[in-house]
Amino acid sequence: MNPDQSANFNSANLFLTHPSNLRAHLENDTFYGQSVAPAAKSFARQRVLDRILDKISKQNLLGKSYVEQYLRHKYRRNCKANTLKQAADSLGQFLSFFAKRGNLELQQLSRDDIEAFVESLQDRGLKPTTVNIRLRNIYAFVRYLVLEYKGFDWDLIERKIKLKLPDRLPRAIDPQHLDQLLSAIDNCRDQALIMLLLRTGMRIGELLSCKLEDIDLAEQKILIYESHKTSMGRAVYYSEDAQQALLAWLRLRDPQKQYLFYGHKDRPLSYEAARAVFKKSLQKAGLQYRTYSLHCLRHTFATDLLNARMPLECLGALLGHCSLQITRRYARLSDKTREEEYFAAMQRILKGECDENDQCDR
Repeated sequence: MNPDQSANFNSANLFLTHPSNLRAHLENDTFYGQSVAPAAKSFARQRVLDRILDKISKQNLLGKSYVEQYLRHKYRRNCKANTLKQAADSLGQFLSFFAKRGNLELQQLSRDDIEAFVESLQDRGLKPTTVNIRLRNIYAFVRYLVLEYKGFDWDLIERKIKLKLPDRLPRAIDPQHLDQLLSAIDNCRDQALIMLLLRTGMRIGELLSCKLEDIDLAEQKILIYESHKTSMGRAVYYSEDAQQALLAWLRLRDPQKQYLFYGHKDRPLSYEAARAVFKKSLQKAGLQYRTYSLHCLRHTFATDLLNARMPLECLGALLGHCSLQITRRYARLSDKTREEEYFAAMQRILKGECDENDQCDR
């Protein structure tokens, strides 16, 4: 942000309640100064666990006591509420299937039972990624049983069933389509939302959880203290055009709200509302049949930076990837060196410039 913008942003004529030092401003507010987030998160996890255990207690589930102890084990390991729900759903489905095969106790579990369950999921037409999530939850449970209790075969986790998963390319938005999309957005809030996703590479959940105190306007930086997906913190940065969109939204938003993008009362904007914003923008741009999603903005961010020669290590840190292997997917999508080598070689072929020294054995 240049000095002129800083001066404009801090002037009394624009908005007195949004100084550039948002953190200092909010720390002086008695409401925002309360440290309630960690306690609230812990309470939410406890409520989810209680609901899951209550539901299981009412079911005639084979190995119910093992499942209850396993879920408490995952809760103690600080697993997220969604992880607990996902594990409970997967195990509920598997153990119901296991009982229908005529098994009377969990110690009868075999590799054949797991294989049959995977086949049943595939026969139902579930996506390979969904089947793999179920399988991973089952094996995590089996590993817990083998390590914590007697009577379970170690061979179950030594010889795991592995699925071959599709390795798709990330889908970035075509540059022309991106221009159409940005030109079609006329709502101040929606423009700030889309531009920040596009220029920071944040996951939609990370941006919706962003509070005013997390933004450093002078440095054009947003602090993600804990990612919902990886539980890791990081800093992301945004460009000048995103800064302009953000400043315009800050002038209009309700200064009493703690979240940058807020919904009902003082809650953050919901996923459904954000998706509706994006879908509406696609329709206005005439791109409703292109099957773009909000996550495509993150893919576009990564692809653009790689095309601008950003090192993979730096990009991976900005995206919050736990492994560079994940970031390397974008290199397959935007490998300019490979593209240039291909067209240079093709030009030689079309011009007939290849000689006998270039020949390979056929």
